[in-house]
Amino acid sequence: MILTVTLNAALDLTYRVPHLVPHASHRVREVTERPGGKGLNVARVLAALGLPSTVTGFAGGETGRVLRALLAADAEAAGPDGRALVTDALVTVAGNTRRTVGVVDETTGDTTQLNEPGPHITPDEWETFLAAYRELLDDQVRAVALCGSLPPGVPVGAYATLVREARTARVPVLLDTSGEPLRRGLAARPDIIKPNAEELAGITGTAEPLRAARAAQRRGAHTVAASLGADGMLLVTPDGAWSAAVPERLTGNPTGAGDSAVAGLLSGLAEGLPWPDRLARAVALSAATVRSPVAGEFDEETYAGMLPAVRVRPSEAPSAP
Repeated sequence: MILTVTLNAALDLTYRVPHLVPHASHRVREVTERPGGKGLNVARVLAALGLPSTVTGFAGGETGRVLRALLAADAEAAGPDGRALVTDALVTVAGNTRRTVGVVDETTGDTTQLNEPGPHITPDEWETFLAAYRELLDDQVRAVALCGSLPPGVPVGAYATLVREARTARVPVLLDTSGEPLRRGLAARPDIIKPNAEELAGITGTAEPLRAARAAQRRGAHTVAASLGADGMLLVTPDGAWSAAVPERLTGNPTGAGDSAVAGLLSGLAEGLPWPDRLARAVALSAATVRSPVAGEFDEETYAGMLPAVRVRPSEAPSAP
């Protein structure tokens, strides 16, 4: 089982319009609602791959109730052993779970994203979550994914605390966040970080991805998997470095593509795949998500076609961190 943590979960709303025009009124062709936030997206992709996960974080208010009802519907799918593929272990809070709104322009394929800040988390709610998180870190957990932004009230060093707890429990931990939470989380020595190129440059001061990945290793990351947008992904481990990309640029909705990449890395870890194979899976899933209309899903036909076509190339061997 893989544990995904989404401290700032969301109810994702996706609107599809024929053409998005600023300052104009629009008729929406289609509306979809999904449980959202990066870790919940990761869990849904893992479920589509047949891997069970438990989701935790915060949920509250009417929006949180809707989110959990949708999550329960997703959880009805069972794995080979008959158990649910997604288990809800979210912690209830007083504040209202945030919403995110994605507006898809059907003419261009571009998406405009609007993200609410999230509920204010009290010190007691944070302590309740920490206790629940420690209990979840049992011997059934193959890996932990710490994903997304922090809601108001959560300490900026929260991810550093959660990384240390996972390492104490001897559970591999992947960190996917940005800014100061990522900078502080690095000091706790996560097994993997998954920034995009801009986030990686922001914490290292270096724009060149390979140099920036090495710098992140020196700051505490064991392995760096950096999303490079349409140029694919760079993976830097203590044993080697590789880059990978799909053979053609795809148009569509990129929301959730990075979360699918995280699911690819974690599923490869759970299966014991070599690093280049994990990278190929992450890139193919990310590309297939661009072709899906909503985050947390991927187009299975695109994935099946892309996986054997992903080009994985060795990069210059990284210096020891």
